[in-house]
Order: sequence, then structure tokens, then C-alpha cells
Amino acid sequence: MRKDYNSIVVGCGFAGAVVARELAERGEEKVLILEKRNHIAGNCYDVCDKDGVLIHKYGPHIFHTNIERVYQYLSRFTEWYDYSHEVVANVNGQMIPVPFNLNTLGMVYDKEMAESLEKKLIETFGEGSRVPILKLMEQEDEDLKAVAEYVYQHIFLRYTMKQWGQKPEEISPEVTGRVPVLLSRDNRYFQDTYQGMPLHGYTPLVQEMLSHPNIDIVLGADAKDYLKLENGDIYFQEELFKGKVIYTGPLDEFFNCCYGRLPYRSLRFEFEHLPVDSYQEKAVVNYTVSEDYTRITEFKKMTGQEIKGATTIMKEYPIPYTDSEKEIPYYAIINDENLKLYQRYLELVKEYPGFILAGRLADYKYYNIDAIVDRALTLADKLILDK
Repeated sequence: MRKDYNSIVVGCGFAGAVVARELAERGEEKVLILEKRNHIAGNCYDVCDKDGVLIHKYGPHIFHTNIERVYQYLSRFTEWYDYSHEVVANVNGQMIPVPFNLNTLGMVYDKEMAESLEKKLIETFGEGSRVPILKLMEQEDEDLKAVAEYVYQHIFLRYTMKQWGQKPEEISPEVTGRVPVLLSRDNRYFQDTYQGMPLHGYTPLVQEMLSHPNIDIVLGADAKDYLKLENGDIYFQEELFKGKVIYTGPLDEFFNCCYGRLPYRSLRFEFEHLPVDSYQEKAVVNYTVSEDYTRITEFKKMTGQEIKGATTIMKEYPIPYTDSEKEIPYYAIINDENLKLYQRYLELVKEYPGFILAGRLADYKYYNIDAIVDRALTLADKLILDK
């Protein structure tokens, strides 16, 4: 392997791919990407299965953003399929829109009560508002409290207990606060300006992004086999490395979990291939009061593929993250204790200014796709400016 790289990027999800492209193109650097998996695109990796259905191997990923720079940047590398994500919840056999909105009111309550509640909600919070469930539960009006209680019990509580493996009293208010009641008749899950799916998939998008002569990629490469931090210096293949390392992987695992493992939730997926045109009414159906799985995804309904007589669905089961060889860390479990542990790992990095962290694992934070692209572009701006 050549030794004249200016930068080494660890991880080939969106964080690593965007930084690599920017350093290679705008920064005119020679960039090496080390990716532990045997494919690019991180958790957004998609591939056609045996029936030709384009599936997301690590759970459904839907692009949406209000950040024009992010949309324009990704549009360099893909065309878009015009898709607006709609989710329904299976509540005791009834399919209701999620987030809970004004249409849902009419499905849950009789006409007179639904109209009365709609009027109260709009008068209190304003039409088009996204009202966090906790805020709704704090209202003095008994009818508004009743709406909040319905949403809490039928859409939020059991689903969240399954998702996080926690009892109600253990669930962080930050998580509860993300559950809104949407005061509109817009059934879309997101109301962002830009929404859609990469026309040919996320993997081709990332492949196009990485198609630059200054970028080399090594798959199946564990960063710990190539990099070492020692006495303020970075070593690459046992030789002193004067360039930058942009690390997007799990910070605790790079240091062999010397202070203990950072807690995450993981997921187990069950794929089923069915000889039918369609399995369910929407791409994603959440199971909020029943079943061990949290949701079922039918991929054709997200990608617009037209394949007759075959469809693929995926059931999603949240599980504890206990073994990095068998499981994937998906969701950081954010609380004071875990953040203190993360800070201890951050201290190990401080004496290595050339070792730079970016990404949901390295930052121990949850990012949507647009947020991580924005984070990576901002980081690349700084790195190029500081040269």
C-alpha cells in the first residue's frame, strides 16, 4: 500500500464518503478510505435481492432535508425518485397515520368530538404546529389531555419500550419530546422541503461520490490493524503519519473498550420474499401496541420499483448491543452516565490533533442523513481552509 496519502478516512458511510470526496476534489489531497465492512455506503447500503427488489440491508433510509446545500450537493451524484414518506401505525388492526394528525382525529373519535378537538388544538397551538406529546400532556383542558393520553398509550409507549428496551419511567424526556401531534392534514412523515430517494439507490450514489482519482478504498480493513496512536503521534502501518485521520467509527472500540463499552441499541432484521404484487398499504407500517417487531418495511413502495408477482418485506426487531462481531451499533443510548463515559474516550483523543472525529458513532450521536452530510461538508470546509 502506498504511503503518500494526505488524509486517511476510517469508514465509508456518508460522513466518511463526503469528507473523502471534498478533500480529494477541493483539497486536492490523496485520500485513503479504510472500511471494515466488505461494501461502501455504511448503513445506507442497498442491493437487489434474488427477486430483483432493491432492499436496504440495514433498515429503511429515507432522504429528507431543509438544507439546500445538502440537497444540491447530493444531487451532483444522483437523480431522485420523487417519494414522500407516509407511515401508518397498526393500532389493534386499525391503520392510522403517524405522526398523529388532524386526519387521525377523525379516525379515532366520532365526528362531533373530532371537530371539537381540532378546534381546541388549533386555537391553543396554531394550525400547522408540531406539538410535542409532553407539552400536550401538560395542558389543563381535559379533552386535550385525553388526546395526549391516547397518543402516549397507543402510538408512543409500547413502541418506545420495544425500541429502547426500557420501562416507561426510564425513557428519557428527550425521546418523549420527539413524539409530536401534527396539527395539519398532511399525512407525510416529514414536512421537509426536499424529499425523495436516490433514483438508482444509495450505493450507486456513494459509488459516484467516491469515483475520484485521488481516492483509494480498502474494504474489509479494520482501522486498528493499520493505525496506532502513541505519545501524541499517529502511525500508519507502523510508520509515522503526518497527515490527518478522519475517524467515523465507534470511538470506544478503537481503544479496545478500555473504559467499558458505550451502550447502543442494535437491530435484527428478518427479510421475507412473497409472491404477491403488494403486501401492505404503505412502505412502512409501525406496530405500536402489538407484535415483538416494531415495524414492517415493504421496499418497493419506497423506491418505485415495478416488479410483478414479487415483493420483499422486512421485519425489524430491536435488540441489545453486546457483541461488535455479531451486532451493529445503531442508536446511541443518550443519558448522563453514557455521555460521561464518552467524554473519557474523548480525552484519549485530545493529544492527537490530527485524529479528527465525525459521524454518528464517533460523535456518539444520532444523525439523519442530511445532518451528517451537513456535518461532513462543514468539517471539510474547515480542514481545507486550515491547510
